[in-house]
Amino acid sequence: MAGGIVGGEVGKRAELYEGRVTSYFILACVVGSLGGSLFGYDLGVSGGVTSMDDFLKEFFPRVYRRKQAHLHETDYCKYDDQVLTLFTSVLYFAALFSTFGASLVTRKRGRRMSILCGSISFFLGGAINAGARNVPTLIIGRIFLGIGIGFGNQAVPLYLSEIAPPKIRGAVNQLFQLTTCSGILVADVINYFTEKIHPWGWRLSLGLAMAPAVLMFVGGLFLPETPNSLVEQGRLEEARAVLERVRGTLKVDAEFEDLKEASEAARAVKHPFRNLLRPRNRPQLVIGALGIPAFQQLSGMNSILFYSPVIFQSLGMGSGASLYSSIITSSMLVIGALISMSVVDRLGRRFLFIEAGFQMVTSMVVVGVILALEFGHGAELPKSLAVILVLAICAFVVAYGWSWGPLGWLVPSEIFPLETRSAGQSIVVCVNMFFTAAIAQCFLAMLCHLRYGVFILFAGLIVIMSVFVILLLPETKQVPIEEMSQLWEKHWFWKNIVARDQERQQQH
Repeated sequence: MAGGIVGGEVGKRAELYEGRVTSYFILACVVGSLGGSLFGYDLGVSGGVTSMDDFLKEFFPRVYRRKQAHLHETDYCKYDDQVLTLFTSVLYFAALFSTFGASLVTRKRGRRMSILCGSISFFLGGAINAGARNVPTLIIGRIFLGIGIGFGNQAVPLYLSEIAPPKIRGAVNQLFQLTTCSGILVADVINYFTEKIHPWGWRLSLGLAMAPAVLMFVGGLFLPETPNSLVEQGRLEEARAVLERVRGTLKVDAEFEDLKEASEAARAVKHPFRNLLRPRNRPQLVIGALGIPAFQQLSGMNSILFYSPVIFQSLGMGSGASLYSSIITSSMLVIGALISMSVVDRLGRRFLFIEAGFQMVTSMVVVGVILALEFGHGAELPKSLAVILVLAICAFVVAYGWSWGPLGWLVPSEIFPLETRSAGQSIVVCVNMFFTAAIAQCFLAMLCHLRYGVFILFAGLIVIMSVFVILLLPETKQVPIEEMSQLWEKHWFWKNIVARDQERQQQH
């Protein structure tokens, strides 16, 4: 639970940690993980709303007319409109910038305060979008939603990793992904029904984003701050009391000593962002802050989530059928998250990354080949091929659901030492949101111009991602956060970089 301290004393004490899973701990995890539902609901609702005729008629009449008339372009280009994609991507640009403010709040005022700030901003965004009368108002609402997601995604993975015992940290942290997936599924189901409510069903879809925000705010009022954060703020007695209550035992001396040592190391670091650039933090920077969050989006998964209704409509399915297919794919995501929660602390992170890489590449190649041979000539796909296409997308989604989806948040949140954890998580969210926004803004144009090639491109990127994991990421399952630094010291590649920095420190 404490931050990473180099050396053996902390590693020895980690074996002395005591505690059990208490009802207080479960409540803290459930409320804390609700932040994922905000992210998930928006991921699911955006794609559904942008495929609804009533929404398009009111805000994007040119896209609506093109959709109805088909013009003379291929079906791939039906939804290629940069302002329409800006509706989706502006949220992630807002999240990108807000995460730096969230980092300051998270470090100075605690994880709980960031969660509360995120829920308020998300509520305001949902209200503005539900009442929007023009595109600028829609964009303003999306910016508020983005600020909410920036704060929530910055604080929630940290909160869950810090409050969890090492042996079940993987499963606990993945509550964030589970609530994200559940939010996507709920949004798809709501879109399926609101699409039938004319002409204001889309307003209901967007406005219901306020519901998870209210739940998160009310729950956040009763949420305990993490002992890590309380120690970081110098509130030692309160930190110990929370630790005892969360662990269900008074025997927390070993863990509490680690927390205090980690906090002293953190206070010695005046510039956490600059400290991330030091060689001893190079593995965390390359793997956790840059590589994994970027690759999580470059897998193409969020493009499938954003635009699955649009993709299925482009494949010739009706509006209702396309939303129904989206419900199927988001259900696969929930199933993947549940599988991951049950096996991540037994099979490990590397196994899930590598197995899913093979499955995702195969699925993308199948999709690309079918589209290359049969699609884009103005005719609908044969039913049999459409079924294979949906099955391939489902296989891709479920593999992502037990690998890059949850592990893309879990691994970065568990490998940073306390002194750079808040700064590191800010960069994780920033990189994640930058690539999310870029892919969201570019995907429909890429689909129009690259056609089936966009899926082959994603397959190639997944191969690169898998090689990155195989070569550079050590197994972190059941390793206390305090002992993470020892993994880099033993890794075939990172040990030389980390050792050079330690030698330089000893010389000074």
